[in-house]
Amino acid sequence: MNTMLDQPGPVRPGEELPLERLAPYLAERLGAEGELVVEQFPAGHSNLTYLLRSGAQEFVLRRPPFGAEKIKRGHDMGREYRILTGLSRVYPKVPKPLLFCDDPSIIGAPFYVMERVRGVILRREPPPGIDLQPPRMRALSEAFIDNLAEIHGLDVEAAGLRDLGHPQGYVRRQIEGWTERYRRARTDEIPEMERVARWLRERLPPERGAALIHNDYKYDNLVLDPQDLSIRAVLDWEMATVGDPLMDLGTSLGYWVEPEDPDELQGIRFCLTTLPGNLTRRELVERYAERSGRFPTLTPKEALFYYVYGLFKIAVIAQQIYFRYVQGFSRDERFAALIEGVRALARAAERAIRRGTI
Repeated sequence: MNTMLDQPGPVRPGEELPLERLAPYLAERLGAEGELVVEQFPAGHSNLTYLLRSGAQEFVLRRPPFGAEKIKRGHDMGREYRILTGLSRVYPKVPKPLLFCDDPSIIGAPFYVMERVRGVILRREPPPGIDLQPPRMRALSEAFIDNLAEIHGLDVEAAGLRDLGHPQGYVRRQIEGWTERYRRARTDEIPEMERVARWLRERLPPERGAALIHNDYKYDNLVLDPQDLSIRAVLDWEMATVGDPLMDLGTSLGYWVEPEDPDELQGIRFCLTTLPGNLTRRELVERYAERSGRFPTLTPKEALFYYVYGLFKIAVIAQQIYFRYVQGFSRDERFAALIEGVRALARAAERAIRRGTI
């Protein structure tokens, strides 16, 4: 069973934690007794995630990536901790937050600690020994989109998160904001990115309401029960806000690579969405429309804007990470080829635009 669970590994060089300061801090505030052992979860491309063991206790620590400590938006540990705290009041599928620290003298950056939720995380390659046959993947993909609709239906008032975002004008701000982030992080000339940005800017849809949105919802941000693949927890709430839920759906569609998609998309897929049994993007939209109750007439053609936005946004995130790598802020060799992912995502967006549907 343990071989199926998401496992940490050695800490990457240059991303170590100062145990001489962290250990007594956690001992005082969390009662962590015994030698502090630190490992790092190897996946993920943004905030860094570590497993802390102290005796029989296990905790998970999150901190900003090195070189991004001064970039408050997207790496705001206090905001992410507040989101988890609020969500825990209204939604059972989040890790319990335990401690927030904004004192940079402890590890050099703000961080927070939460409980570890044990389970399977489906990343690019399937974990050994787990049943991922078509019936299982069908059920998981249905649960995936049903859970997104559930998140969009949460009571933000009860969670104390109504002021988390500014929903009025959200769509326009997202297009303008991601376009500007791309231009600040640009390293190579990619004409497709410029054309997609212009297409999005010229076709802004009307506002479609507001909800709590995750903003990075995909398979590898879910902790699953290894027996039946039911969803135990949703991780990585760093970009969550209150905004248009269809923009959240678009991000998920952007990550959803299908078996018939071109090889260049297959090569950069993050998750196991190409396995037989998974819903298609079209089926995801149709099921979301049915389950959300907000958009009963939403069609795959109407979802095109949001899908293109998702592809563009993911490309910009990849560009930002690549920019940090080029600048020398990260030595993680996984990031060296991300520029090719930016190009592939931009081309995928243009193909969708030509097709006129997702």
